Parts: sequence; structure tokens; C-alpha cells
Amino acid sequence: MKVAIIGAGNVGKALGTSLIRAGHQVTISANRADSARAAAQEVGASAATTNAEAVRGAEVVVLAVPYVGAGDEVVREIADVAAGRVVIDATNPIKADSSGLAVEGTSAAEEFQRALPGAKVVKAFNTIFAANQANPSPEIDGFVAGDDPTAKRQVIGLVESMGFTPVDVGPLAQARHLEGMAWVNIGLNAANGWSWSSAWRLENKG
Repeated sequence: MKVAIIGAGNVGKALGTSLIRAGHQVTISANRADSARAAAQEVGASAATTNAEAVRGAEVVVLAVPYVGAGDEVVREIADVAAGRVVIDATNPIKADSSGLAVEGTSAAEEFQRALPGAKVVKAFNTIFAANQANPSPEIDGFVAGDDPTAKRQVIGLVESMGFTPVDVGPLAQARHLEGMAWVNIGLNAANGWSWSSAWRLENKG
């Protein structure tokens, strides 16, 4: 599958590493072309000069940028070329001062869907820390939320191909809870000095 990752930071590189290992064709873009080139070279991906260029050549687009401070800019850059594509929102809408989530009564994923009405936004990967994104395990659940059934199946297949256990949690509105789960995990690691490798795992004891 042709996957564009917008974001050349830890998350973008971690997901790129695992997607390439799983046999997918990955292109990385960023707000600076030199950052995209460096990240792409590090993980063995291709680099795009602009975010729009990366999206044009992709079947699936992964948003791996800070929601606050970069999300709006990325949306503006790709709005004209995102229609018809699956857009995976891997972000968490954390306030700039890290005091909580920057959205209320909605989610980052739902806001991206409103801003990109022609795209099929699916929430995935946001509950998984970068260290685990780079080293998938079936012991780690990859929660997926989305409104378009076909797009969601495509993302579930992508998650599974990387080595995670995919879990369909329902419509895109469930992203509100996934972002809350991520925030809880972030808080636990920050408060307890953990290694940022804890992960969510759903067990059915029935």
C-alpha cells in the first residue's frame, strides 16, 4: 500500500519504520523539506518536497504532527488533494502547556473530518507510544475508529499487517475516548517516571 506520513518526528519515523517492515511503500513529508529528507533517509522511506505532493501519490495518509500548532496548517496544505483518500489521524490534541486536551465535546479526528469533508478520516495509532509504534507486538491493541466502513477495514488491515492486534471500536466519535485513553497513559508515564512503553490491551475474560 502507498502510505504518506505527514510528520518527520518520532511518531512519523516510528510508523514509517514499521510500515516499511510490513512491506508498504512509504513517503514522508514535513513542513520543512530537509526534515522530511532526513527522516526518510533514516527509516528507508521516500521523501516528498511538500505535504500536498506526498498526499497526491498516496492511498492512505497518516497525520503524525502535533495537533495544536501544526494541525490547522497541514489541513490547509492538503485540503485540495485529500478528497477520496483515507486519512489516519494519529494525533492527540494536547494543549500547548500540557494541562489537558485542547478539544471539548469533540475530538481531533472529528475536527479533521470537518476540515477535510472529502476525505475519509479514521482514528488510529494515537494510543500507542512511538517506542511501541516502531516495535509492534500482537500484545498491543491498535484501536481504530471511523465512519466509513471501507476506509476502516483498510486501516484495520494496515494495523494488522504491522503486527498489532486491531480493535474496531466503532464510529469516529469514539476517537474522543481514544484521545482520553492516550492522555491517561501520558499522565501515568509522566507522573511515575515510566519508560513510555506502556500500552493498552483489551482482554475478553468471557
